[in-house]
Amino acid sequence: MPVLNGNNSNNQLTPWHSYDVEALRSELQVGIDGLTAEDAKARLGTCGPNEIPKGRKTTVWELIWGQINNPLVWVLIGAGLVAMAADPVGGLKNGLVIFGVVVLNTVIGTLQEGKARKAIEALDQMVPDRAIVIREGQNLDVDAREVVPGDRIQLASGDRVPADARLIAIKGLMVEEASLTGESVPIEKSLTVLEAKTDLGDQLNMVFAGTMVVAGTGHAIVTSTGAQTQLGLISSMLRNADHLDTPLTKAMAKLGKTVSLGIIVLAIAMLVVGVWRTMASTGVPFTKAFQETVLFAISLAVGAIPEGLPALITIALAIGVQRMAKRRAIVRKLPAIETLGSTTVICTDKTGTLTQNKMTVETHWLPSPDRAVEELILASALCNDASPTSEGAVGDPTEVALADWAEKSGGNVGFVRDKHTRIDAIPFESERQYMATLHKGGTAYKKGAPEVVLSRCSGVDAATALDRVHAMADDGLRVLALAKKEGLSALNHEDPGDGWTFLGLVGMIDPPRPEAIEAIGRCQRAGISVKMITGDHRATASAIAKELGIKQDRPALTGHELSDMDDEAFAQAAARTSVFARVAPEHKLRLVKTLQKQGNVVAMTGDGVNDAPALKQADIGVAMGITGTAVSKDASDVVLTDDNFATIAAAVEEGRRVYDNLIKSLAFILPTNLSLAITFGIALVFFPFDAVTRELLLPMAPMQLLWINMVASVALGVPLAFEAMERGIMDRGPRAPGTPILAKNLVVRTAVVAVLMAAAACMVFMWEYRTILANGLPDELARREAQTLAVNTLTFFQIFYLLMCRTLQGPIKSIGWFSNKAIYAGIGALLLLQAAFVYVPSMNVLFETAPIDLRSWLIAGLCGLTVVPVIYAIRKIEERAQRNEAH
Repeated sequence: MPVLNGNNSNNQLTPWHSYDVEALRSELQVGIDGLTAEDAKARLGTCGPNEIPKGRKTTVWELIWGQINNPLVWVLIGAGLVAMAADPVGGLKNGLVIFGVVVLNTVIGTLQEGKARKAIEALDQMVPDRAIVIREGQNLDVDAREVVPGDRIQLASGDRVPADARLIAIKGLMVEEASLTGESVPIEKSLTVLEAKTDLGDQLNMVFAGTMVVAGTGHAIVTSTGAQTQLGLISSMLRNADHLDTPLTKAMAKLGKTVSLGIIVLAIAMLVVGVWRTMASTGVPFTKAFQETVLFAISLAVGAIPEGLPALITIALAIGVQRMAKRRAIVRKLPAIETLGSTTVICTDKTGTLTQNKMTVETHWLPSPDRAVEELILASALCNDASPTSEGAVGDPTEVALADWAEKSGGNVGFVRDKHTRIDAIPFESERQYMATLHKGGTAYKKGAPEVVLSRCSGVDAATALDRVHAMADDGLRVLALAKKEGLSALNHEDPGDGWTFLGLVGMIDPPRPEAIEAIGRCQRAGISVKMITGDHRATASAIAKELGIKQDRPALTGHELSDMDDEAFAQAAARTSVFARVAPEHKLRLVKTLQKQGNVVAMTGDGVNDAPALKQADIGVAMGITGTAVSKDASDVVLTDDNFATIAAAVEEGRRVYDNLIKSLAFILPTNLSLAITFGIALVFFPFDAVTRELLLPMAPMQLLWINMVASVALGVPLAFEAMERGIMDRGPRAPGTPILAKNLVVRTAVVAVLMAAAACMVFMWEYRTILANGLPDELARREAQTLAVNTLTFFQIFYLLMCRTLQGPIKSIGWFSNKAIYAGIGALLLLQAAFVYVPSMNVLFETAPIDLRSWLIAGLCGLTVVPVIYAIRKIEERAQRNEAH
């Protein structure tokens, strides 16, 4: 029985790259002419179709349930149901309004989360529709889903590989594997049998599903299909990657549970007190007292719940998203923008993100002072198939680098080629490891692997040259040797012969982006650890990391070395090592998970299919918009439109500003809700009962509570999302994971302001109510006017407190009084809405308000102004405490 789909009896991936062709055919039971039709059909039945398994999609109902299943929402729903049950008439209106708030928040949240998860579907697009297989000696064009292990497939330039396969015949075959391995240039394939533990990126005798043939032809025997391919294994890792809540959602969930529990306890306590007071003051039976008091308890709960908070958070995040779009980062999931601000570790790819994704000649070496560099440049221009254009050469990245070097050195490549007409050429093939061209006049040029070129040169100190090759390679350079030979009339394609003249060495590299160097420095100063995780070679990765300024406390590690580590050693490596080279997808995923277990908030960048599982697992996945695959983009939270690490640093900075502004919004909105709960608590314990109706006097009606929560709070809270960036925002260390969303000083401030607001609202209500009654006006009018004044008083408190919340780091002048004009627009809009609330007849009916005179407006304004000196006093106390801690 053959080993099918790459698994042996121990369920380990079979190292097909270590098999010679005869052992491969024997193991897979396939002859020279390929499988028979019967064999192919039987294997298709055993192994299944060659397709990537699809994951289950998240339904709309699951998204909606995710918004409803929240402690604050359940308290709201419960309050609405109890209100409707306790009072079928008045409670119906209050209940419907409460449910309207729930529906609004659910719609906003569902739209926010509504993008379907497409990462696994995108993997499907990487498998071609058709494939050429050889069965019973015949070339057949079949549906790629019907390809089975043991099939002999034919590959040519432009083909996408249909399955993992072991090469058995090639001619100049080059495959683009960047999306799978992270290798920055196309891979030259060979037939050499390799060691079993060879890393994926070095398995030169294999081709993998989803990769693209860019040059040459080849034949291969399929070893794995569908879920067992490298692409399928990545799909499995992607489906199994953990779904993590963001720091913001974790903190908000914790806050929501705390607030919900507090509201329930407070509501029950007030219900007990209210029933006792109602029975004692009015003499009504328990049932009647309970029915009346439960509405007050519900009003208290509704007042304490920050109904406008979800809308405020969504709007603040959306504004951050718009800002990030202007800074070339597209945020796919709203909470991601804040998560970037919490990042403690950035795991970044190298190619294109930290580097320019363009091979460039970095240096050259001549064998002697007598050898002119002009000959080396001429050879680079002529022994080269890159095509010069007005915007630079195009073609193989290595040849483009040589052509560009020649052009920048003063030579016009097109003119030089016209002058030295090519009459013959030996194309590059991996078996030969060189390319040669012959030009008019009989001069031939050769370029290729230094060992191969030097072996055919005479009059050269090969040992010295090879020492230089090794030194350049240690610096991360890709090294080519060039030589020439004169007096030829034709090239011998079988054997170019000896007697070549060695011209020198050229070292090239994909250079770092200058802006990435500065961005890495900013991140490291901000306390963020930067780790490079790449599919490139160790020497190249280390050299680039050194140029970029990435702190390296330990030498770079390879994927092979990571595979041999136990969990403890791996954890130490993840924490202390900054450069990881030649890594496979499972290594990236394991690194991210390990860093998260150590308490880090991890941002992961990538562009290939191999990056997708780690992108999804990371707290914040950042995909490349230019070079990124559809798979990596769909697995990510943020997509960079310029593929530049500097944009990540800008995103971190923006994320920190968003978080700061969210905290400002919380610091602003929570005292209002707490003050409403305290206000109703004071009323329930101390306020009198009406002598005629025997109903408890309330400083505000339930509908007025919702006005303050949903209209006043949102109208004033939203402008805080536009606040300018605090000074030194990138000089702070990252927030420690698990840090409460509200610091102790903000908790104290919230309590002080809430008590002040509640006391003022209760005092002006009772004063106005008794004044109006003393003037002989009806009780109903007195209640409505007094409640309207109480609402206006809280509104002015909010307006002045809003100004105090513009910065939590220092005085307002540190950010500028007029740096955020949206604040004043919000205040103006609220004053207009408040005027309608007080004077428009239909609003009077809906919200049980009444018109008030100018005197009442002045009283409300003066009461609200008292919050300013109180906040200044609190700040002075906080500053003194900070100075004492510093000493």
